[in-house]
Amino acid sequence: MKVIYDPETDTIDLIFREEPVVESDEVQEGIILDYGRDGKLVSIEVLDASEHVREPNTMIYEAKGMSRSPA
Repeated sequence: MKVIYDPETDTIDLIFREEPVVESDEVQEGIILDYGRDGKLVSIEVLDASEHVREPNTMIYEAKGMSRSPA
């Protein structure tokens, strides 16, 4: 997964799979879901990101339920 924030356009892209988008659906104003040829979700685009996300240029990644190996 890749997350891209573009401060010039104030957009956040959450890219789940690197493949061409064949269909897009704006599910709410400024929230766009992109689908691949197989109909599965490829990415989510958030327009006017700073209105939706407090700090769009900062990201914390957390994987829940992952077992940790001993140090």
